[in-house]
Amino acid sequence: MMDTTLSLLGIAGAMTVGAMSPGPSFVMVARTAVASRSDGLAAALGMGAGGLVFAIAALAGLQAAFLAVPGLYLAIKGFGGAYLIYLGFLIWRGARQPLAMTQDADASSTPQQGRGRRTFLLGLATQVSNPKTAVVYASIFAAFLPREVPLVLALAVPVVIFCIETGWYAIVALALSSAAPRSAYLRYKVWIDRAAGGVMGLLGLRLVWSAVSES
Repeated sequence: MMDTTLSLLGIAGAMTVGAMSPGPSFVMVARTAVASRSDGLAAALGMGAGGLVFAIAALAGLQAAFLAVPGLYLAIKGFGGAYLIYLGFLIWRGARQPLAMTQDADASSTPQQGRGRRTFLLGLATQVSNPKTAVVYASIFAAFLPREVPLVLALAVPVVIFCIETGWYAIVALALSSAAPRSAYLRYKVWIDRAAGGVMGLLGLRLVWSAVSES
């Protein structure tokens, strides 16, 4: 039982540090939260769902699959890079467009619910499109999981990962949807969006270039 607890704590600690590292997921949630707190929280939930997907995949042997089929990792890396470039282009293109601020008090209306679902799916897609996240998950799991994973640990790990990912990005969404950060963003929206879009695009280009050079 002690070994199971230590494994779970090790994975939780490593994944918490990883979730807090700035990257495409942070950019997406932060920008969404400035426009709408409810959409930011929906994006955070999407990030948690993406983490759940990676956790289950890693437990099922994602690292072993990458080692057995090297082309699979390169294909996922290339696709993920292309998706990040696309997101970066959309953010850059919309830098000068006024930001549609929403009233979260009306979040129960049908249009808000529809946008919440779209934001959730966008958060999920942003999370799972980054192949480096998959490698990080697989590496951490390989380092902390025992050779034979007990059932209780196999069930607990995905739940803990979901809570960590969702919890961190919910904190980001709540912080950046507050008045002061929102005002600062709106004041410098063009430059912040262009910087965010540029960073997103560069991350995507780096992934695509890495996939091409390794092929």
